[in-house]
Amino acid sequence: MIKIVLVFATFILTTVSFSQSFAPPAGQVGSTAIHKDSVIILSWANNCSVTRGLADITNPSLGDASFGVAPNAVGIADGSSVISLGDGGEAILSFGTLITNGPGPDFVVFENSFSETFLELAFVEVSSDGVNFFRFPAISETQTTTQIGGFGSVDCRYLHNLAGKYKANYGTPFDLNDVAGVFGLNENAITHVKIIDAVGSIDPLYGTQDSQGNYVNDPFTTPFASSGFDLDAVGVINEGSLDLNEEIREQFSIFPNPTSDVVTIAVNSPTTFSIIDFKGQLIEKGFLEKEGVVNLTNHSAGVYIFKLSNSAGVFTSKLVKQ
Repeated sequence: MIKIVLVFATFILTTVSFSQSFAPPAGQVGSTAIHKDSVIILSWANNCSVTRGLADITNPSLGDASFGVAPNAVGIADGSSVISLGDGGEAILSFGTLITNGPGPDFVVFENSFSETFLELAFVEVSSDGVNFFRFPAISETQTTTQIGGFGSVDCRYLHNLAGKYKANYGTPFDLNDVAGVFGLNENAITHVKIIDAVGSIDPLYGTQDSQGNYVNDPFTTPFASSGFDLDAVGVINEGSLDLNEEIREQFSIFPNPTSDVVTIAVNSPTTFSIIDFKGQLIEKGFLEKEGVVNLTNHSAGVYIFKLSNSAGVFTSKLVKQ
């Protein structure tokens, strides 16, 4: 009886250790991957500065990673023009607008992995003053008993709040709710995003740890010019409103937000509207003279984009369906 209990307990512990806790690869049900062409991405980083890391932290004689240049990380993601950060290297990006803490994810980071399993990872930090940075609570549940080799595989379902979770052209989203309330950070006025390569070694001499003290195990070593995280782009989903024309803003009203069933759109002049889901798919469109009600009862809970256009201009708003 004792042996049976011990075996059963061991089975439970093993199952828990290797449970797949987080979102699956792009294209699968439940994935949080955002395609580079998604209409929820409103703008892109317009400046990038980089401090390279070594091509192989265990062999400094090889020098720093050298593939790509910093401007490759500016503008829209393309899956090919990147800058390689090297082991522990970092990039700081700035934007033409503030990033704010709105409904759903607030920005998205793109890497250029050629597959769903060759994943080179990075920590993400944000700042509201360009000086003090605060890290998202990254989690890696990948096993730490065996080192993943330089061309080894990583299962994204063990990863959370680590950039590089998805393959090229599909970005990893970050929600500022995860750092809301941190002293010294205004999560509604993010000015800079920092991407820091996670050295994928499980050797304490070189490795980097997640928010729970686990070593982040990813392909290591990669002693090449393209070593480390390959930064493609950072897209903004929830923008600040500093530059929004108030005349345009006053043309539209969408309420209630959040909603569980219907939403009312009020406009001051004839307006066309479209509703787009989180994946960038058009789910409804129409025309309003003054006010109309849109029924969302048959649509799934989540974040939707309302795009409205009339003679005053174009207005985009996010709506949460509960």
